[in-house]
Amino acid sequence: MSDVPQGGGPLGDLLRDLARLFSAQGPINWEVARQLAIWVAAEGQSEANPEPMARMRTEELLRVADMHVAEATGMATSRRGWLGLKPVTRAEWATTTLGSLKDVLTQLASSLGGAAPSAEAPPGSSMDQLLGNLPQVIAPVLIGAQAGTMVGHLASRAMGQYDMPLPAPSTDELLSVPAAVDSFAAEWALSPDDVRMYVCLRDVVHHAVLTRPHVAAMLEEHMSAYTKAFEAQMGALEDRLADLDPTDPFSFQRSLGDPEALLGDMQNDEQRRLLVPFRAFLSALAGYTDFITDKVGRRLVGAYALVSEALKRRRVEEGPGQRVLGKLLGIELDQAVVDKGHAFVNGVLERAGEEGLSRLWGSAKTLPTPPEVDAPGLWLARIDISD
Repeated sequence: MSDVPQGGGPLGDLLRDLARLFSAQGPINWEVARQLAIWVAAEGQSEANPEPMARMRTEELLRVADMHVAEATGMATSRRGWLGLKPVTRAEWATTTLGSLKDVLTQLASSLGGAAPSAEAPPGSSMDQLLGNLPQVIAPVLIGAQAGTMVGHLASRAMGQYDMPLPAPSTDELLSVPAAVDSFAAEWALSPDDVRMYVCLRDVVHHAVLTRPHVAAMLEEHMSAYTKAFEAQMGALEDRLADLDPTDPFSFQRSLGDPEALLGDMQNDEQRRLLVPFRAFLSALAGYTDFITDKVGRRLVGAYALVSEALKRRRVEEGPGQRVLGKLLGIELDQAVVDKGHAFVNGVLERAGEEGLSRLWGSAKTLPTPPEVDAPGLWLARIDISD
């Protein structure tokens, strides 16, 4: 059974021990983040471990997907030569993903932590007496709560490794959430094996692209620049915490439990500027992965049209975790990004066929610029000149 915190809510016993809550070192309280991620992902319930038969069946489908994607892309789909599978519960997906985002979330927290408060707490207030300089004291708890809640909401929907275009894991072992796959298949009256195969194909294509060193470096560069540009709006923090009662631990839960409560609206002009090339990169990624998934999936997935439509619709119907992740890390994979990616890929195919498209991920120099995503003929002309 998965490790779900018990006892009165997501923060459980942590909130009963304020000294422990505020004594964590560093810009993020990772214990708060972990507890909230698990609680939100599992909705406060214990989860059964993945069924062995589901693991065996998904492993079989992953091997088939791996072979066909390698043939369709002409790229290695893994670093070591083969892919592994790690079936997990929703809570386990949350803790694994939280760990994989630790560096970028720490960078984000450091950017936010450098801000000065916009106004001081009223002299003599209980907040001032008990917590002193509230914004600096509360920031690690706040960001931990936001990070944990965000990842927990992502985990509640995740079916595989790449439900969003997050950085590739350090290993070639892909996460799978069998319970989420089976639930989605039942909800849409689809074959579980059809959904498993689609998710396998989608994840293998993403892994093939995102493990290429120059692509991984580009994604990291975009995320790093975006998170470094954050500027904390301490007035929003103070407004949000106006009703917080230090004598009532669960008031922290009420104030900090919403993934969009504070950090969701902090995007600034510099970040909006940085999003232009970032969104172009995400468009190219979405267009390419959808094209390869469609090409191979039509051969391997029985009710492909139904499965594809259901899962693509689900992708753009964002949950709160996706919305906040997009705003915090810049990974805003909305319909406009997806549509632009499809138009780019179709434009390349019309002009140069699949041979031309195969050059997309060849090197850092062949990655398209924002104007080239809008005009694929420009991209083809440039890489032809470069060659």
